[in-house]
Amino acid sequence: MAKGFLLFRLIMGMIVGISVLVGGIGVMNVLLISVTERTVEIGIRKALGAKKRDILWQFLSESITISTFGSVLGLALGLLSTMAVVPIVKALTDIPFQMAYTWNTFSIILVIAMLIGVIFGTYPAMRAARLDPVEAIRRE
Repeated sequence: MAKGFLLFRLIMGMIVGISVLVGGIGVMNVLLISVTERTVEIGIRKALGAKKRDILWQFLSESITISTFGSVLGLALGLLSTMAVVPIVKALTDIPFQMAYTWNTFSIILVIAMLIGVIFGTYPAMRAARLDPVEAIRRE
């Protein structure tokens, strides 16, 4: 029983890891598209005196917001799904089955979501910060 539970946890951990990686790549792609679409805006901001640091923080904060919002939405859907599935499992089996969530779990999930936002948002943010203002405005 203990080996089966350990195997289940390892497999679920791998699935979660793959999901986090895919989510991070999705955040990065959304930000790369955002940088491409807002090239003129970035050029104007830089021409008016915005520093590379300002542009970098703008896109990093967007990245953190997107990944945190997605994580909270996924967490809410997971909780609702669990609340729906637990009574069904209890009705179909004789196994004592219950939800097991802690505030530590929620905190860890939010911290990981923010880290994913920083990690996968760094490249698009640096790309936006490195744009030459003249070339960025000319691109339209």
